[in-house]
Amino acid sequence: MARKTGSHSEITGPRIRAEASRLFARHGFAAVSMRQIAAAVGVQAGALYLYTPDKEALLFDLLKTHMDELLAAWAEVPRGAGALAALEGFVRFHIRHNLPRAEAVFLSYMELRNLSAANFATIEALRKAYETELETILQAGQAEGVFALPDTKLASLAIIAMLTGVNTWYREGGRLSRETVETIYWDMVRKAVGA
Repeated sequence: MARKTGSHSEITGPRIRAEASRLFARHGFAAVSMRQIAAAVGVQAGALYLYTPDKEALLFDLLKTHMDELLAAWAEVPRGAGALAALEGFVRFHIRHNLPRAEAVFLSYMELRNLSAANFATIEALRKAYETELETILQAGQAEGVFALPDTKLASLAIIAMLTGVNTWYREGGRLSRETVETIYWDMVRKAVGA
């Protein structure tokens, strides 16, 4: 179906994604209908299908975009000299990158179960790629003799879970600044890896 002359796809598409993300995070994927998303955007329900084939495709797009942006942003972070500096960079990056994206992070963990097997596998592969970035740092630290870990894979998962947990309680303007939180978490992670 052709888009009407004068339509604003560059505005409507991002608004659909933003409202879907907000509604999915607030009410859960299963509880949100395409009609609710359309109403929040201010378009007819049928207009959504000009931008996405269905609700699951919309969720997949949100999750994949989040993971693609996370991996691309991490690729730009300077690693520093040695595994200890790289680990500190990872800890600070993870917190700094994810705090402003609380809805996307929440959806990435809570709504994976609503994806088809193929879409789930795609997101899981992206998550594994990110986890592998951290595990590679931990393995390098083991080789350098600066980390003492019984299992780098388990440590990677535990560190990511701990860092991601910041999103559940941190509020801008609260008792601790973002920089203070980063520093405290870096100290906890440093101790956890036996550095």
